[in-house]
Amino acid sequence: MSGLAGSFTACNIAAFSAVAPLIGSEGSRSGRLLRLLRPLGWLAAGMIPVSAAYGALVGLAGTGLPQFSTAQTEPGVLSPRSVQSMIVFGVIGLVMIYQGLAALRLVPDPFARIAARFPNFPMVFMGVLIGAFLIGRPFPLFRQMLRNAAESGNPLYGAFVFVLQSLGNIVIMALLFLLVAGLAGGRLRRWLSRRPSRAAVLTAAAFIVAGAFTFLYWDVRLLATREIISWYPMIKW
Repeated sequence: MSGLAGSFTACNIAAFSAVAPLIGSEGSRSGRLLRLLRPLGWLAAGMIPVSAAYGALVGLAGTGLPQFSTAQTEPGVLSPRSVQSMIVFGVIGLVMIYQGLAALRLVPDPFARIAARFPNFPMVFMGVLIGAFLIGRPFPLFRQMLRNAAESGNPLYGAFVFVLQSLGNIVIMALLFLLVAGLAGGRLRRWLSRRPSRAAVLTAAAFIVAGAFTFLYWDVRLLATREIISWYPMIKW
């Protein structure tokens, strides 16, 4: 349930937007399906090791990790759990913004050289970012799964449930992606082919929007709710 609840994270949206240009690829139906599923496999290849490693760490370390902090939030003070979330999501957000700018060729592409030899490396890296969401996610539903893994004292169990959570994190988006591929694949391919730069703009926009949202929501907004900064606009409701 925790994995399904996290399906529409910013990192997922950016990852699937990066794959979107493949939706309308030519070839037989089975060939197109294989080309669509292959990036998801590379995404999982980057996501699973991170999830398994953190799950094993939780199983070994127990409830001493910052995410188990029960300290009451006070104005002007950040709890250990908040600090961990800010660091993790702040880094993820800034990385996605940089990737978006790189897609527009406004900054150097950090993956240009390695992608020339290993074309699937960018998708593996996106999988790493999606797996890292587990390290920062402080939601109550996820914390219950985290506590169960920690209290088990079993690193193998921790690794298993964290991998299962991460797989659930992309399953709904994967199904929607395949549905869109079946309904609009040809039209999307024709739209992209009319102007090749559209694929880069689509990918860049997804990365920049998702990255900016992640950074503002998990870092700047959190500082505002703790009354550490006062200039960030907050909606009272």
